[in-house]
Amino acid sequence: MKKIILFASGSGTNAEKIIKHCQENNKIEVVRVYTNNPIAQVIERANNLNVPTEVFSRTEFNEGQVLDKVTNDAPDLIVLAGFLWKFPESIIKVFPNKVINIHPALLPKYGGKGMYGMNVHQAVLENKEKETGITIHYVNENYDEGAIIFQKSVEIEDCKTAEDIAHKIHVLEHQYFPEVIESLLTT
Repeated sequence: MKKIILFASGSGTNAEKIIKHCQENNKIEVVRVYTNNPIAQVIERANNLNVPTEVFSRTEFNEGQVLDKVTNDAPDLIVLAGFLWKFPESIIKVFPNKVINIHPALLPKYGGKGMYGMNVHQAVLENKEKETGITIHYVNENYDEGAIIFQKSVEIEDCKTAEDIAHKIHVLEHQYFPEVIESLLTT
């Protein structure tokens, strides 16, 4: 059985979908969810699915304590699912090509520092894009610049608000992120 860990900062809908997908297929186990936010809803979602959680501070993240815990978990893959801090090079170096992220746009467009969640959807709306989508990519030392693993687009000409775009993106994330994770670990 392959093991993954998740990093999330917020509501955890992607984390929940990934956990449920893994629990249903018996090929992959989510061994822990890490969060930098002690009041993140992802904690409740993970606990409801019997997945242990670990809350950490910026100091623990940057000074190696989180790396020690992650190393003890011995994951086959580290998945960033709505995690908002820049991932430290120390962890990336120990787990090369084993850290992936999902971005709510078609990279390289709308990537970089500060481009997450509604910030991305608002920029897409303001630029009157006809389509947007999701990008699943490896994490490197720069925001949103790692090698692209998977992209899926969706037409958004009918979207009037950033919230409309966000809804379409969440549908794509929930459908494809668990499948791509499984594919990376089982092929």
